[in-house]
Amino acid sequence: MKRLLVLTLLSVLSVSVLAETHQGVDDARLTKGGADTCLGCHNDPSMQVIFRTPHGQQADPESPMAQLQCESCHGPGGDHADRRQPRPGHAPVVNFGSEAASSVEAQNEVCMDCHKGDVTLAWSGSVHERNETACGSCHQVHAKVDPVSLQAEQANVCFDCHKQQEADSLKPSAHPIRFNQMVCGDCHSPHASVSSGQLTRNTTNELCLECHQEYRGPLLFEHAPVSEDCALCHQPHGSIHPALLTRRPPLLCQSCHSQAGHPSASFTSNSLPGNNPSAMVLERSCMNCHTQVHGSNHPSGYKLMR
Repeated sequence: MKRLLVLTLLSVLSVSVLAETHQGVDDARLTKGGADTCLGCHNDPSMQVIFRTPHGQQADPESPMAQLQCESCHGPGGDHADRRQPRPGHAPVVNFGSEAASSVEAQNEVCMDCHKGDVTLAWSGSVHERNETACGSCHQVHAKVDPVSLQAEQANVCFDCHKQQEADSLKPSAHPIRFNQMVCGDCHSPHASVSSGQLTRNTTNELCLECHQEYRGPLLFEHAPVSEDCALCHQPHGSIHPALLTRRPPLLCQSCHSQAGHPSASFTSNSLPGNNPSAMVLERSCMNCHTQVHGSNHPSGYKLMR
């Protein structure tokens, strides 16, 4: 009986010693001074501004700074701070950004660990996720205000990748993004969407009609392409043609409507036939007569002329 008691005590002591040893190894991987240790080297203003952001609030129990401080996001930094790497330089920690050494998967895993409810469910399988976009490519945690959340800066963040859309936004006819009256997020959901183009609504028309309500139906006489998809005639990011049109009338109209039997003439880059312009293709072209091109509720508006 005594022998069994001794063996039991030895077993308990052994487990206790192993637990303490394991705990000691884990503690050694963390910096002893937390953020103070990190700021001993990383003490430039761009790092210290973290304390003026939601991530740096120790009074908020959900904030990384209230938990393991810098190591909540960057991982254990004990080896990094103590230079325990055999080769020159520091042991690596997780770093963020499009040019960071850490993999996109490692970066995003840190962010998603906290942002489960607002991002994770939507992010999985999204266009940006499939293209291995890192959260740090768009977001700046250490900035006092994340530029992507500022109306004057958001488009510049998006345009870092979306160069064609940036070029379109500078064309003569465009949504007023460059005048800071709109942001990309007014139409697009960057984390995920059920529609093509990462739209904030299910369809293009549903999105466009939120602002352009004067074209909302139902109408007695509808123009088929209008009810189908606004983008059939309009280029949403910008165009060299008026009203964001994909082509100038009558070329745009004649891409669907044949001129046969109609008092009109085809308009080509070689000018009009015989240098004798038709009144039907000047000024507003087809819309000289068909003024209600988006649809009509007039009893005699079946040709969209009133």
